[in-house]
Amino acid sequence: MSLRLYFKPSSFRGALHDLDEDGQVTFKGNAKAFVRTYSFLAALLPYTTAAWEKLSIFLNFLIPKLPAPKEEDLSRGILETIDMDSYRAEKKAVVKIQLADADAELEPVPVGAAGGKPEPELERLSNIVKAFNDQFGNINWADADRVHRLITEELPPLVAADAAYQNALKNSDKQNARIESDKALGRVLVKMMKTHSDVFKQYSDNMGFQRWMQDTVFDLTYRDEEKR
Repeated sequence: MSLRLYFKPSSFRGALHDLDEDGQVTFKGNAKAFVRTYSFLAALLPYTTAAWEKLSIFLNFLIPKLPAPKEEDLSRGILETIDMDSYRAEKKAVVKIQLADADAELEPVPVGAAGGKPEPELERLSNIVKAFNDQFGNINWADADRVHRLITEELPPLVAADAAYQNALKNSDKQNARIESDKALGRVLVKMMKTHSDVFKQYSDNMGFQRWMQDTVFDLTYRDEEKR
C-alpha cells in the first residue's frame, strides 16, 4: 500500500490497525526502504522535494515505534520437560567437591595487566579488505588495491569531517548519526566521481555494495568517535 496514505497522523492510527500482521510487516519494510532511498537521493540531488522531506522525517520518528511481529513462545513446555531428579543429583555432586574447612594458602595476585588484548588496527582493516574481496572481488575493478585504500584510508576521515555528521555525533543518537553518515558518504563520493568512477558506479547501481560501504564507513567513523 502507498506510504502516502499513512502520512496524515489523523488517518495513520486507524489504517495501521486495519492491517493484518503481514500487512504491517510489509508497511514497515516499505517505510525503511523509503527512508534509505531518500537519504541517498537527498545527498546527490541539487534540490529536495518538500513532501518527501516531511515524509522522511515523519517515518524516521515512526519506524522505531512500529510494533514488531508477534513470535511464538518457544519456551512453552520447557519447565515440564526438566528432569528434576537429575538436577538434584548434580547439585549433590557439587557439594562433595567443595573445599574442606581448613587453613590454606592463596597464590599472590598477578601484578600484570588484566583483560584481553584489543584487536589491532591493522587487523581490523585487513578484515575489511578480506570482506571486500570475498563479496566484491569478482567485480572488474580498475585497481582493486586503490579501492581498498579509498575505503579504509581516504573515505572515513572525509566522512568524519562532515559538519552535519559531526553535529549528529555530538548532539543526537546513533540512528540519526547513521543517517547523516550515509548522506555524508554520498556527498563525498559525488566529489570523487571523476577520479573513482568505478566505485561511484557500483555504489549507485549495486545496492549490496552500497549497503556494505555505508556499514563499513559508519563502523569506522562511529567507533573512532566512541574512543574519544
